[in-house]
Amino acid sequence: MSLYLMNEDILSFVWRFQYFNTTNLQTDDNVSVSILRTGYKNANAGPDFSQAAVIIDNVHWHGSIEIHVRSSDWFLHTHEKDLAYEGVILHVVWENDRPIIRKDGTMIPTLSLKGLVNAAVLERYAMLQDVKEGIPCAGMFQEILDIHKYAMLDRVLMGRLDRKAGEVMHLFENNQNDWEKTAYQWLGRHFGFKLNDHAFLRLTQIAPWKIIQKHRVRLVQIEALLFGMAGLIPEDSDENYVRLLRKEFLFLTTKYELTEKVMWAHEWKYAKLRPAGFPTVRLAQLAKLLSREGSLFLMLTSAQSITDLQEIFHGTQSEYWTEHYVFGKKSKNKVPAMGKDASALLVINVVVPLLVAFSKQRQQPELLDKAIYWLSQVPAENNRITRDWATLGMRVNTAADSQALIEWYNNFCSTRKCLDCTVGGILVRTSSLLQD
Repeated sequence: MSLYLMNEDILSFVWRFQYFNTTNLQTDDNVSVSILRTGYKNANAGPDFSQAAVIIDNVHWHGSIEIHVRSSDWFLHTHEKDLAYEGVILHVVWENDRPIIRKDGTMIPTLSLKGLVNAAVLERYAMLQDVKEGIPCAGMFQEILDIHKYAMLDRVLMGRLDRKAGEVMHLFENNQNDWEKTAYQWLGRHFGFKLNDHAFLRLTQIAPWKIIQKHRVRLVQIEALLFGMAGLIPEDSDENYVRLLRKEFLFLTTKYELTEKVMWAHEWKYAKLRPAGFPTVRLAQLAKLLSREGSLFLMLTSAQSITDLQEIFHGTQSEYWTEHYVFGKKSKNKVPAMGKDASALLVINVVVPLLVAFSKQRQQPELLDKAIYWLSQVPAENNRITRDWATLGMRVNTAADSQALIEWYNNFCSTRKCLDCTVGGILVRTSSLLQD
């Protein structure tokens, strides 16, 4: 493998599993070295492997291992300025083009792997990296036992839940540990259904939850606050409903001094959306949901059945918005309430992450079980990624399956992190792939 194709990922993989010739191993200054423990891969800042153990020139060393393609990358990454790297006991590289000296004047032993690595491992890795798009191992996927595939499926599902829960916890901390405010903003963000996620989140941050709570008994006031802060109430309409919104919004902005925070209408996107998904319709549906009595957080997290959850999101918007997709233009047909597919996405993207985050914050694993159960009760998403996996024989029956497969594709396949993938790692290690 050329230096151009070599990278730290494959070198770390080779070091971790010792896919190189360890017979009569020597450092680059011709000193014997034996590997007792390769160490634990470090996912955080600092040397690549910690708690390693090696014998160099009959002396036992315990500490960190650093991996680089070239030894001079040490300086490219400015490790010489970081005291954490003073504890490196062995520098493992592909090519040694510069000695590395510690601050105390001693040289860090360097082990060059070029010429020592199992060529078959490099070739298999190159095979996966050469696939330009899609799932890199698609042509070899059937080589892998189901037990390994579904172990990876479970792993990526938990990874996705942890990542989304982390996003919720970030909001929670920014909201001074207020679950109600966090639930409001998290719900608002996902009412944007990707295209308007950012705009909806921004709206819920400038239209304060405390004001929503105070005025939730009058739906028109919630609508006035949301549409007004969104910058969407027309100035030149004589419709009674619009005039009422303007009046209520003027009252609310005057009372709570919100005028300077109003969004611009151009921040909302309509292109490529069906009319039922227009932000105006979604805002009306959000307003209706927020007008319900009781705790919003408990409403979303304490449902007893998937039917209860779907009913929360399926409520019909106010009368004006059953006849209009946008202000001032009456629709020919009745505007529907939120559909089953959209409700299912809100269960997946709102309720489940809230439950997982709450589970972690309260250290109540039964809430995590409940979140996974909700995913198992929602039908799988049908998109290009899930269809690609289905052609490889992977089950795509529930949202738990589709969420895991989406995470697998986005975080491993599309980024070509094959070595961090259970399936990819096995394929790189399997010699049978090179046999006819």
